[in-house]
Amino acid sequence: MAGSLPLDGSNADYEAIPDPMAPLLDNYLLTPYTLRSIEVHGATQTRRGLLDHVLNPIIEESAKGPTTLGELRARLTQASNKLSRFDIFQPDRILVSVVDQGQPGPQSAIPELDVSISVWEQSRLLLRGGTDFGNAEGSAYTRAIFRNIFGGAETLAIDASAGTRTRSAYNATFSTPLNGNPDVRLAVDALRSSTRKPWASHEEHLTGGNFRLGWQTKAGDDHSLAYSGVWRQLTNLAAGASPAVRDDAGDSLKSSVTHTFIRDRRDRSGPLRQSGYILRTESELAGWGPLKGDVSFLKSELHLNGATPLTLPGVSVGGGFRVGILYPLGFGFSLPGRGIRPSRINDRFLLGGPTDVRGFQIGGLGPRDGQDAVGGDVFAAGGVNMLLPVPRTGPSSPFRIQVFANGGRLVAFKNKGKAKEEGVSSTLDSRTVLDGMKSAVGELVSGLPSLSAGVGLVYAHHIARFELNFSLPLVARSGEEVRKGLQVGVGINFL
Repeated sequence: MAGSLPLDGSNADYEAIPDPMAPLLDNYLLTPYTLRSIEVHGATQTRRGLLDHVLNPIIEESAKGPTTLGELRARLTQASNKLSRFDIFQPDRILVSVVDQGQPGPQSAIPELDVSISVWEQSRLLLRGGTDFGNAEGSAYTRAIFRNIFGGAETLAIDASAGTRTRSAYNATFSTPLNGNPDVRLAVDALRSSTRKPWASHEEHLTGGNFRLGWQTKAGDDHSLAYSGVWRQLTNLAAGASPAVRDDAGDSLKSSVTHTFIRDRRDRSGPLRQSGYILRTESELAGWGPLKGDVSFLKSELHLNGATPLTLPGVSVGGGFRVGILYPLGFGFSLPGRGIRPSRINDRFLLGGPTDVRGFQIGGLGPRDGQDAVGGDVFAAGGVNMLLPVPRTGPSSPFRIQVFANGGRLVAFKNKGKAKEEGVSSTLDSRTVLDGMKSAVGELVSGLPSLSAGVGLVYAHHIARFELNFSLPLVARSGEEVRKGLQVGVGINFL
């Protein structure tokens, strides 16, 4: 049978064929063929070596013996999906066709197939500008993206932004796939930023860079392993800055290795993602690497959020949980002996604000020195919420009414004062650190956490989630800064 059979790499689907044709279709897909050639059209700016990494496995499998059209279809679908993930071709315009020559090859009684793949390359230069939203911050940005620089799906992205908290930020990232695999990328970053931190009476300036290897598993989980070196300046102190902030003011160099894991199993069919879960972990080992730096610690966090729909349309129940610990280490990571410094304000956790524990100010939970939130070394936070459709909008609307309750606890390492009492070196021994961390964890799990509850309106936009909540603090410790009444939250990740 001569002719062509079009295959769409992302939408190949034969289920639309009427049932009476199913036996004929099955017979057609099971017919043996040999693959004679694969041609790629439209990849004028892409190196052949990159295409060979994607297409050679198809040729090698076909060289082992005759194949069926069904097997070839599956391999071509996988190849076209891989081509789209390079982000250098227009994903909806990768067209694959298979042509049956209608006659057997010279060495076999099995007919031959020719494969033609047509791609449309995206523009090599993309300029963007606009507004962006992160947790508790909005910014204006410009971005320039250079695609397929050397023909191997390399990308250079240059960003500049200024926002409500970040006075200025400049970032350049060069990334390239490894071994022609779009799911494994090596990236090099350079950054410089200046950020206001009014809750702790200072600004932080960062200058540095990192090397990052990212990969995605067959199950769809994302991993990232990075080495970074950052020069940090804690400066522009407010007139009323506390002694704790002043002690950490000045320059600091951090050299660290970080691993990040993300498993996202949320339903992407709607803007609010009202079913499924996302798990994220991040572990950082500081004081390691050629730069070493002047801080040394192990810092680990776990974030888990999930939701499930109820019987009524548009109604769902969700919850979130976060926990983290920062454990000071001795330089060289030798446990016995002395030389362990307490954590700095640059590295500690903050808790409280409209995107995590609502009903409290940003950094409103946990240790304080005067008016300043100085952060903690151990924290846990959790929350539950119910989303309900806004009357007369329907379950498909991005608007929801929210009823929530959340709480958390942020605790500092308990023996920091001993470092100052024991001399200028301001260091501790491993036993003192261990006892201090045990005391902090014990305080974390004893007694009620700081709690709040409330009701609000949620709008899920494709760039961020917007919340207008009325919050009522229920439990707060002495010195913690609550926020009773209306609170606006804009961000991507909420508790």
